[in-house]
Amino acid sequence: MKTLNEKLNGLRRGLRDRKARVMILGLGSVGNYLLDYLQSSGDENLEICVAGRNREKMVSDVNIARVASLIRGQNRCRVEVRAGVDLNDISSIRDCIQAWRPDIIVNSSRAYPGLKYGSISWGTVRAYGIWSPLAVKYIKNIMEAYEEAGSEAIVINTSYSDAVIPWLRSAGKASPDFGSGNINHLLPRIRFAVAEERGIEDYWNIDVTYAVSHFHDVVISKEGQTEGVEQLIDIRYQGEKLTPDMNRVFAACRIPMPVDARRNMMNASSNYEIIQAVLGAVRQGKRTKLHCPGVFGEIGGYPVILDGNGEDVRAYIEETYFDMEEMRRKNRESIYLDGIEDVREGSLFYTDELIRKAQRAFGVRLPKEVAFAEIEDTADFIIREIILNYGG
Repeated sequence: MKTLNEKLNGLRRGLRDRKARVMILGLGSVGNYLLDYLQSSGDENLEICVAGRNREKMVSDVNIARVASLIRGQNRCRVEVRAGVDLNDISSIRDCIQAWRPDIIVNSSRAYPGLKYGSISWGTVRAYGIWSPLAVKYIKNIMEAYEEAGSEAIVINTSYSDAVIPWLRSAGKASPDFGSGNINHLLPRIRFAVAEERGIEDYWNIDVTYAVSHFHDVVISKEGQTEGVEQLIDIRYQGEKLTPDMNRVFAACRIPMPVDARRNMMNASSNYEIIQAVLGAVRQGKRTKLHCPGVFGEIGGYPVILDGNGEDVRAYIEETYFDMEEMRRKNRESIYLDGIEDVREGSLFYTDELIRKAQRAFGVRLPKEVAFAEIEDTADFIIREIILNYGG
């Protein structure tokens, strides 16, 4: 599998005389929001493919997005539907990728759709890491199909990439290039809070650099506190470093949000941001800072620079304000609270604390180690013993 920088530079060369191609795998709520955002971009040099099992549903979803965006005068791109793609069947994914040859692939699928896993886990074990085997279940199939197809597309994963991408990478498997969501959902809240405290009207120009895992996205967003863990964060405005009262800032990040599928507007927006950053770098030479979980196979979430302003396009973890070891330590400290002790040599290790909490809350004994070969069985176990019994 080529490196991200090799793929970015290959894409720059490839898009000199053709349109960019984005494939969305799984047209649930995240995929539908993303489809709408992409069509609303007014990008005439973009083609979209949506792929999944149910043609009737996908065609219906695509039609309403196409019509609505054209009413707004924004729709400029062609959309193709590819049905019969079963994410449990590697050969069907491979055939779809081979036939359509996308430049960017977005995995927006879920192993158990229609349920926010956190509705079960946050009030009981206060950890999302328990769901890691479900989060990796489909993307591992997609990446195997990707390799069989000989694809060089840039891959974006939607579900719990803090641990999922490192898990694939540590097993020696092909892995997504970017994770969306998680840390990225917290940054706008911080900008709003700092702008309110400092009286800054153009809050979008507040520059935040942050390294933290999924746990703190959740606990800060839900509760406005950090569980006593000092955060690795740098905040600037017009080049000046700001030092606001971070306890007040994090407290102000607790803002009401819907708990239904509308929350997936944020994850779809994160996918959209990554796609726009990639296309901006390769087509226009832009430089963008993103915040992504799991990037380069690192555990947790990191600031990432995508820089097309040079002879070569480059992607790298931003180390201007924090060095790599600092960021790794903070992410491990954070993700431990999410129930993940480690990811190494193809195995994910739950914390002893999570194992005890799950035993008390659900009456089930999680394994200490989930080896790569045991992902399917463990995911099925979690669905059968926890989701079906406690998922409402």
